[in-house]
Amino acid sequence: MNNKKQVRVRFAPSPTGELHIGGLKTALTNYLFAKKNDGKFILRIEDTDQSRLVEGATERVIESLMWAGIEIDEGVKIEKREIVEIGEKGSYVQSKRLDFYKKYIQQLIDEGKAYYCFCSSERLDDLRKKQQLEKLAPKYDRHCLNLSSEEVQKKIESGEKYVVRFKIPEGKVSYTDLVYGKIEVENDTLDDLILMKSDGFPTYHLAMAVDDHLMEISHVFRGAEWLPSTPKHILLYEAFGWEPPKFCHMANILNKSKKKLSKREGSVSVSDFKNQGYPKEAILNFIALLGWNPKTKQEIFSMDELIREFESADDVEKNRGFRKMNKAGGVFDLDRLAWISREHIKQMDVKDLYEQVIPFLEEKDFYQNSSLLSNFSDEQKKDYVKKVLTVEKERMEKFTEAGENNLFFFSEIGNVDKDLLRWKENSDEETKKALEKAQKVLGEISEEDWTKENLEKLLLEAAGEKRGDLLFPLRGVLTGAKKSPSPFECAWVLGKIESLRRIGRGIESFG
Repeated sequence: MNNKKQVRVRFAPSPTGELHIGGLKTALTNYLFAKKNDGKFILRIEDTDQSRLVEGATERVIESLMWAGIEIDEGVKIEKREIVEIGEKGSYVQSKRLDFYKKYIQQLIDEGKAYYCFCSSERLDDLRKKQQLEKLAPKYDRHCLNLSSEEVQKKIESGEKYVVRFKIPEGKVSYTDLVYGKIEVENDTLDDLILMKSDGFPTYHLAMAVDDHLMEISHVFRGAEWLPSTPKHILLYEAFGWEPPKFCHMANILNKSKKKLSKREGSVSVSDFKNQGYPKEAILNFIALLGWNPKTKQEIFSMDELIREFESADDVEKNRGFRKMNKAGGVFDLDRLAWISREHIKQMDVKDLYEQVIPFLEEKDFYQNSSLLSNFSDEQKKDYVKKVLTVEKERMEKFTEAGENNLFFFSEIGNVDKDLLRWKENSDEETKKALEKAQKVLGEISEEDWTKENLEKLLLEAAGEKRGDLLFPLRGVLTGAKKSPSPFECAWVLGKIESLRRIGRGIESFG
């Protein structure tokens, strides 16, 4: 009989805004581990802090995960444009689970493991100030711990506001983090954390522990900022007599100053990067490598390859932790993202690239008002753009860049400066003759034979050893730009009729 516990992991965002890139990193890590181990990826919504909720944030988080290709096996999803909950563990939205939390809080109170606290915010502020002056760690002084049940009941009946605190037991906490190793903490250094706030909602600490237990979460992946709270969470599990999940604290994503990346630092939400035109594959590849080292020379990964390289639960158990995860945070380097993005775009099939690019391209004035495309059918326009992308994809960093650096593919270029056509010290007459030669070569190529390969072959044959004499003025007359793709590529994209028209105008400029 196989008693091996199923891997069940959760991503539990608070619906307080857009999905941060750090949140996507956490979600991706959970997802990769689940898929590596034939486990379940669960999305839970932690909305117990009602004051910070943002309308529509839950939908935007789910949409960002869906866009990234992270599939939700259980929990909160969007189906037919509506939020639904899939699973057998009750609701996966914490604000709908208050009865669970109240039940378990009452259990701790009844067992003497938690207590009511009626201290005002003013008293707590004064206590903190006093502790700071005395250079003591900020910690609740258990002022309300020994109130009798009669005193507690009287205060509640009189309408005094209260919270419920967890009574930290004596002793010490010892556990093994799957990245940071064995951790031991003396309990007397820990504060009696609040389990229930004065508004009747549980804190993250209590709700997280209860939900992870009831939802049978096997592994918890979260940021390293939660390391100081983990001993308290372990004690909560022990207080209930539950086996805690295995904890894996991931190094934080850092900015270039080696400080934790903040939402205040500009574009750090998933939607920002999506709207800037980065391929989702590039973003996932980039954030996967922040704080994780696959121990191979490979740097460009698909989702399937990331899953393949991720450590299995058996490997983690055998090695007593993740060997491929780093304790040091990865630096969020946009130059690195740009390189990864270019590599992914290079690998994309032109058909797929077109589907990704066209929504951005259709927003561009040069595309909407293109004189060259105005007489094209929809199918001709699609084929033309695919040709442009075939030429541009080797240099493209983001989908938004399509056409931006080669506007001559979409618009008239007017009269070209003769200096832009002249190769080195060649005279006007020599330049004109070069254009006439190019005109003759291209004019003899049929529409059926108008391929990049054929254009390159025949033009190079015509140029002989003096390539610059022929190709430099040809490139200039086709593009009107100092920098552009090769004349073969430009002629191929523009087509025979437009290429010959531009060459003819260039010849006319010499009289």
